[in-house]
Parts: sequence; C-alpha cells; structure tokens
Amino acid sequence: MRYPYDPELAAAVVMMPEVDISDVPAARAAQAEQLADAVSAADEAGVDVEEVRWPGPEGAPDVLVRIYRPRCVRGPLPAILSLHGGGYVVGSPDVDHAWNLMLSRELPALVVSVDYRLAPEHPFPAGLEDCYAVLCRLAKDATELGIRADRIAVGGDSAGAGLAAGLALLARDRGGPDICFQLLMSPELDDRLATPSALEFTDTPVWNRRNARLSWDAYLGPGVPGSAGVPPYAAPARAGSAELAGAALRYGPAAGGPAGASGPAAGQEPPGTAGPAAGEERPDAAGRPGTAGLPGGLSGGLPGEGFLSGEGRLSGTGALAGTGGLPGAEGLPGAGGLPGTVGLAGLPPAYVSVMQFDPLRDEGVDYARALLAAGVPAELHLFPGTFHGAVMVTHSDVAQRITAGAVGALRRVLAR
Repeated sequence: MRYPYDPELAAAVVMMPEVDISDVPAARAAQAEQLADAVSAADEAGVDVEEVRWPGPEGAPDVLVRIYRPRCVRGPLPAILSLHGGGYVVGSPDVDHAWNLMLSRELPALVVSVDYRLAPEHPFPAGLEDCYAVLCRLAKDATELGIRADRIAVGGDSAGAGLAAGLALLARDRGGPDICFQLLMSPELDDRLATPSALEFTDTPVWNRRNARLSWDAYLGPGVPGSAGVPPYAAPARAGSAELAGAALRYGPAAGGPAGASGPAAGQEPPGTAGPAAGEERPDAAGRPGTAGLPGGLSGGLPGEGFLSGEGRLSGTGALAGTGGLPGAEGLPGAGGLPGTVGLAGLPPAYVSVMQFDPLRDEGVDYARALLAAGVPAELHLFPGTFHGAVMVTHSDVAQRITAGAVGALRRVLAR
C-alpha cells in the first residue's frame, strides 16, 4: 500500500532496511551492526558518559546503566530515566545514545539509560522490574548523584514509552519514587491490537501489525496478548480503557455508538472488521486505502479537550477520576499489596507524540484522552505524513519538529 508520506520522509523510506523481529537473534545482530557506526560518530562534546551496574530486582542480576552527565554544570540537576525502544525484544542503550547525549547537554540534565532485560528470554515483568530498580536507586542516591529527587522524569520511544507508562503506574501503586513527568513517544501500550490504526497498518515501514503481534507474544507469552488477565503494568492501555469507559458513561456516547455500549471482548476483533493477515491492505470506510481517520468521538465529550487535525495538540484536564473495575487487572507480584488497581488518576503529567501511519497511533491518542479523563495533564501531538521511527530521518523538517516538541516539553517541566 502506498501512503502520502511527508516528501522528505518518502525520499528516505526507500533506503530504510526492513525491520523483522520474527528471528530475534538475527534482528538483534542486524541492529547492533547498524548502530555501531552511529554510536562511534555521536557527538559527546560537553557530556561525560560512564557505564555502571546497579542492583537489580531482588533475586535478579544487576542492571547495566549508561549515565550521561553534562560537564561544567553546577547541580543539583534534574534527571531523566531513558528507556530505549525495540518492541521489548531488541535494543540497548546504543539505540538512544545520540538522543541521550543531546538531552544531557541541552537541558542540561543527568540522563540514565537502562539496559533492561529483553523478551522472549525474559518476559514481563523482568524488564519493567529492572527499570523500577534503577528508578529506586536514582531516587535513593539523589544527593550522591547530584540530582533533584523532585525532578525525575521517565521517557522513551515505542516499547520504551510503554515501559515508561507502566513504570509510572507501578511507582504510583507501590508508593515508590515520585516521577514528575512522562515522555511517551509513539508508545506501545495495547496488547489487544484492536484500534483502527492497529488493524489497518499491515505494511508500514519500521513497524506494522505483524511486528506488533510478534512483540506482544514475546513480551507476554504466546496466546496471552488480548486475554483478560493482562495487567495494566504490562499494557497501560488496559488502565486507560477504564478511564475512557467511565468518561463515555458520564459525558455521553462517542460517535457511532450508544452510551455505555461495550466494545469487543479482549482479544476479539470488532464485528465485521476481522483483523487483516500480515501484508493485507485495509481500506478506510470510504474505500480509500491507507486513509482511515482517527477513532470516532475523538473531537468531543471531555471537558478541556481539544484536537486539531494534522499536527494536533490535546491539552487540559478532564473532570473524571478513574472508575476502576477492569477485569483481569491483577496486581504485579509484590506490587505493594494493591492487586487489581486500575485507572490513571494520580499519575504524573505526560507528553504524548504519535505518527500518522503507525499501528500504534490510536493507542497513543486514546491514552492521552484517558489521562485527561483521569484529571492528569496531558499534551498530545500527531505529526502528519509520518511513520513509526520517522524521527530517525534527522535531516527532515518533521523529525526536527518531533525532537523540538519533546525537548521543549522536558525543558519546561524540569526547569521548575
């Protein structure tokens, strides 16, 4: 299927290697080879970089972290816990090396990148628990590290953003360290893969429906994605579903459905819209391939909510706190005695960015709406003509706008 990409991206996409995670060892080797030159060429001016091992979760190995500290900057500094992407199955701190250098130098801030354990060898909750252990160490040793314990942000791209969102939920429910902000770029949040964009985009570059299925099967275990027992710490959209359901009941129906109507059961495709096989095209409601719109009801209903087509911005706060009651939202083992906790109330403010032709687009949009419904300040940007990972085309105007938006959001919150 052909998509109306931004012209600068269209010129680059033909040169981008195909991403295939069906063979995880091969995918890891290919990525490491691609990153080697980029890492060696990265501009480390003004930043000291070191790798250390911090204690991992109880009974688990220590966790390798890469620490970026700006030179000649007096502290205490704000801190960013940076979580790399890779579909939960590939990746390392090398993925975001240039990004983390830039953040440390420009903000300035202490940036800690986590080399968390990967699936399928280490399925959920291993990687998330590694991130939580590092967050706890970061807060506990704030004085020693020269950072402000009240200015710790978490963030990432794709699966890294999914982990960041899950980490915010877990820290809240365990009474763990305070997180002041969550940066969620193209977040991977929903194992059910039932949104319009997840159903439609089967052949998009970098990430598509097939890779998303493989990713969740590896992270949760084959046959588990879409089932009733997936906890929101693994798939934060599960918590967001409770918020949006409550908002719909309070504020009226979304477009196309009666008030209080329930969607498909977990793991089921919507009636009459069976999920396409890998590589199968899915037209929109008007029969135009690749141009389906955003989910119905996006433009109304919640107080303080607004959305502009194209590069949109969603901000403000909703009036509805979380209503709970999500079936199968069992607590994570050791989660502070709070099994079944759902909802998004009490989470830190968020910045969410999504790409137009990305299977993950709508789950990011829905999560931002759900945060607002829970009374959590959230800002959403949708970048037209883009695909998952478009920010890698660094020379393009849209990639520079994606970067500037994220850095600006971090600068605003960390400078307080």
